[in-house]
Amino acid sequence: MRIVVTGATGNVGTALLRHLVEHTDHEVVGIARRLPDRASGSRVAWVSTDLTDPSCQPILDSTFRGAGAVVHLAWGFQPSHDLGYLAELGVQGTRRVLSAVAAAQVPHLVHMSSVGAYSPKRGNTPVDEDYPTDGVPGSPYSQHKAQAERLLDAFSAASPDVRVTRMRPGIIGQRSAGSALLRYALPALLPARVLRLVPVLPLDGSLQIPMVHADDVADAFGRVLATGESGAFNLAAGLPVTTADIAQALGARHLQVPRRIVRGAVAGSWHARLQPIDPGWIDLAHDVPLLDCGRAERDLGWQPTHSGVAVLEEVVQPMANADSGRTPVLRPRTVLGGLSDAVRDKPVAYRRRP
Repeated sequence: MRIVVTGATGNVGTALLRHLVEHTDHEVVGIARRLPDRASGSRVAWVSTDLTDPSCQPILDSTFRGAGAVVHLAWGFQPSHDLGYLAELGVQGTRRVLSAVAAAQVPHLVHMSSVGAYSPKRGNTPVDEDYPTDGVPGSPYSQHKAQAERLLDAFSAASPDVRVTRMRPGIIGQRSAGSALLRYALPALLPARVLRLVPVLPLDGSLQIPMVHADDVADAFGRVLATGESGAFNLAAGLPVTTADIAQALGARHLQVPRRIVRGAVAGSWHARLQPIDPGWIDLAHDVPLLDCGRAERDLGWQPTHSGVAVLEEVVQPMANADSGRTPVLRPRTVLGGLSDAVRDKPVAYRRRP
């Protein structure tokens, strides 16, 4: 089967391509704005296009033609001060992918949604896939994910012959994403090793965040592609990551600070362009529900192989070491590179993309 993957050079995309190449004989096509160096002997064919540019439509139409499935992963997290760009990539990019799926008569679409698409939690009971997907107010990322879900609703109603699968994982991590995650979370001029020097973690102790390893997510995608299952699937490790887990992973002492104060500090420093995380991520971290993954276990035979704490530890250590992957998205992060970006393009938090 021919499988086309958008956002193929990112955190999940690299894990999925690795899974498909190692465990299947599918013909794989990766779509990305910036292509990786072509690895010798790689079975992946590459197509470069930018989903924020309307001129990508004929490229998508032709690339999707003859595909047995399209996996739509492409999404953006930065520049956090340019919500127009993020909406153009996440929401309008999804609209363009759906249009191309319909034009090429692709029988199966697998869309990367998120725990962030869900409405705020009402308690600590894990929710299944029927929980409302109206997003968390105050979080642009969450609201864009919810808008993409509405596009899928309309598409499913208009294209009943297309199987539509929505994957809703928790926060995803893997070792090779260390530099990418650090680039989005830390001011460009601070070296990665400062993470080893954090003495105190000032956070509200009520955090409970579902996490999952990128390889486990890739395995679930592989099972969906093999079975053709449609509908929504939650994906998360068994237990959520807590504030205490984060403090331990950083080797820091937890200092209890109410959520509203943390959010205010993040908002002030973000508006001052001192760091790249918008305050909506604080809302999201506190308000996302825990996930009931019973459907993935029953219908796909899926089980996570990494605990949430193991995923956290695998993410934190590579962030401190600025570990990286081989694609432009997962490229090494350095202070010199941050200075170069600041001079040439402005910092990642608010520069405009082409």
